[in-house]
Amino acid sequence: MKLASVRGGESERLVSFDDALRIVLAEAAHVGQQPTETVSLGDSLGRMLAVSVVADRDHPPFDRSTRDGFAVRVTDVMAQRWLSVVGQVQAGRQWEGSPLAVGQAIEVMTGAPVPPGADAVVMLEHVERNDSAIRLHKDRRLAAGENIVPCGSEAHAGNEVLAAGTEMDAATIALAAACGAAKVVVFVRPTVAIIATGDELVDIEETPGPEQIRNSNSYGLAALVERAGGKAVREPIAQDRQEVIEERIRGARTANLLLLSGGVSMGEYDLVEPVLQSLGAEFFFTGVKMQPGKPAVFGRLPEREGMHAMYFFGLPGNPVSTQVTFACFVEPLLRAMRGAPVEGPRFIQATLSEEIPGKPGLTRVLPARLTSTRQRPEVKLVVWQGSGDMAANARANCYAVLPEGTTGFRADDVVTVLLR
Repeated sequence: MKLASVRGGESERLVSFDDALRIVLAEAAHVGQQPTETVSLGDSLGRMLAVSVVADRDHPPFDRSTRDGFAVRVTDVMAQRWLSVVGQVQAGRQWEGSPLAVGQAIEVMTGAPVPPGADAVVMLEHVERNDSAIRLHKDRRLAAGENIVPCGSEAHAGNEVLAAGTEMDAATIALAAACGAAKVVVFVRPTVAIIATGDELVDIEETPGPEQIRNSNSYGLAALVERAGGKAVREPIAQDRQEVIEERIRGARTANLLLLSGGVSMGEYDLVEPVLQSLGAEFFFTGVKMQPGKPAVFGRLPEREGMHAMYFFGLPGNPVSTQVTFACFVEPLLRAMRGAPVEGPRFIQATLSEEIPGKPGLTRVLPARLTSTRQRPEVKLVVWQGSGDMAANARANCYAVLPEGTTGFRADDVVTVLLR
């Protein structure tokens, strides 16, 4: 691959949004796997399985009733004869009597084992009752196997039920618990070093001067990293001096991934790319045809002086640009680093609720609000004052993705939405 020129002309620096994402996903396919560790099932939420979970027995371990009703023989029920109710089986109990005989029914509860001899369960509300006998309502029908989950139909003992690379959520944790997996083997969370650059930045505990702002990007990025399954390490602010930026980068080389915010544009004090270049960085792209996020940089620092090779992103300093480029490019790579399958950002389709002019040369990824009042989700842009407008970004719950090459969008057009 021909590397993008560093600090070259505008046309040399920029790649399309689609190409930038393609480059990130190609690199994500080659990231090395993290070490593994064993954690309790209760602590596995959001972690990626490194070793599969197998069923320790058949699931279900018996023919299970899915309804409160009566275990019956279908031929008896469909003959419209009265059936004698000879007993009851609760969930957690087993039928101790003889197999169901002709002309009999046994009351069963949801989740209870179906007694031997029965081939269906008829629901309570579908029968007439007469003392200790039942009969199917005339307008009802019953088929063999109805309202019964057969033994082993969900999984047999020894079957893999959760594959390595599965993200643990409420559903997968519940399944692992059902298989007796009190502990699971997961990938160690990758560490992500975050360096905010700029002479204008002060720590959030400080009172900024008239020309200063608080370091919000480090905190916003740390939250995004943690939510994406990484372990965020906020490094000290790097002032706009080459030796300081280099010192901060060297101090962060023990991490698995490096994020820098600010200092990646074309100004006199935008020093991140030159410092990275002096450290032998390989650049995959040094700008993207998108708004916001145009100056975004992606590359890799080489193995050197006992330090491992390390991917890095240089993200624009404006807060909305920082968070947009994280969602588009950083999160897919970070997910792969934590053991997840290689996948792009979380996109859905939605209907625009308003007319929007286009910008033919840029893909725009704009703060928006997604609602679901119609059959198809609807999206509306949030009024904003540009990529430094943190208040507008906080009001948004997604980003509308408006591709380049389009002169405009009409209300009711279907567009791509980036979830966040």
